Amino acid sequence: MSETAAPRYEQEVPDVLKAMANTQAAITAHGLPRLLHHLVVLRASQINRCAFCVKMHTREAREDGETSERLDRLVVWDQVSDFTAGEKAALAWTEALTVLDHKTDLGALRAELRRHFSEGQVATLSATVAMINLWNRIGISRH
Repeated sequence: MSETAAPRYEQEVPDVLKAMANTQAAITAHGLPRLLHHLVVLRASQINRCAFCVKMHTREAREDGETSERLDRLVVWDQVSDFTAGEKAALAWTEALTVLDHKTDLGALRAELRRHFSEGQVATLSATVAMINLWNRIGISRH
């Protein structure tokens, strides 16, 4: 094996990948609306520059009915009127949990989330963002 070869997760730590898949299934079972899920995971994947995940989540979003117009403008979600106030709150939260900045006012972001989502949805959204960041880092390590 070359010193520069990507990690072989499937061969070396299949139990870890299985645990990640089980965790993903548990998060999904909490029922975050599918289109919101797609926006969140795609936005985190864009920020993290995970090409595999961006392609996969764009395709899945379209398959579930998301429009190409909104997907095209996701990168500038905070500058356009294509997204609801709830979606914008979720996307701001996604960015805050993906690009960690000690100056970010997480309390204000949580307050805005709670105007649009239940406590269970806020927790599920947070777990979704954490999970996609983990998947992105696995994907990125293969670039």
